[in-house]
Amino acid sequence: MTARRPLVLASASPARLGLLRQAGLDPLVRVSGVDEDALSAATPGELALVLAVAKAEKVAGELAAEPGEPPLVVGCDSVLELDGAALGKPADAAQALARWRSMRGRAGVLRTGHCVIDTATGRRASATASTTVRFGTPDDAEVAAYVASGEPLHVAGAFTLDGRSAPFVEGIDGDPGNVIGLSLPLLRTLLAELDVRITDLWA
Repeated sequence: MTARRPLVLASASPARLGLLRQAGLDPLVRVSGVDEDALSAATPGELALVLAVAKAEKVAGELAAEPGEPPLVVGCDSVLELDGAALGKPADAAQALARWRSMRGRAGVLRTGHCVIDTATGRRASATASTTVRFGTPDDAEVAAYVASGEPLHVAGAFTLDGRSAPFVEGIDGDPGNVIGLSLPLLRTLLAELDVRITDLWA
């Protein structure tokens, strides 16, 4: 039986790690330290992909100089597209409040870039997944309470499906995992492009 390939998640996101673990994977975590503010792109979808590739490349480059079996590296990054703008994590509570006041009662598109690099061969596969999110209409007191919880300061678009803002999301069109931070169906497709079955990575 072939030994299971090591898998490394180039992200500090506990939500992404949780999704992978729920799917039977047990990756190591290596935070990239990429300066997200230094990168740009023409569209929110392209920005999400540029960020994901940068994170995967940074970690893959670091791991190339280390001993051990060359791992598969997964990099992801998410932004919420609203009115053509890419909204990442809000800078502060005031920005989170403003975001929610502009988002409620509307729909945005959560775009998550994915990049997988096989450090053994240098091959890579990347793509962006998109999920439409329909926001509810929390009142000012509910929005203020949510922002005071601190949660929206740590997530792209100032919301998440797996936390306190879940009651404020009326529905989605697409993969819910993508909104949380990683599309498992897309990850399976990208691994397949590198001739890796996701089932071969099960812990």
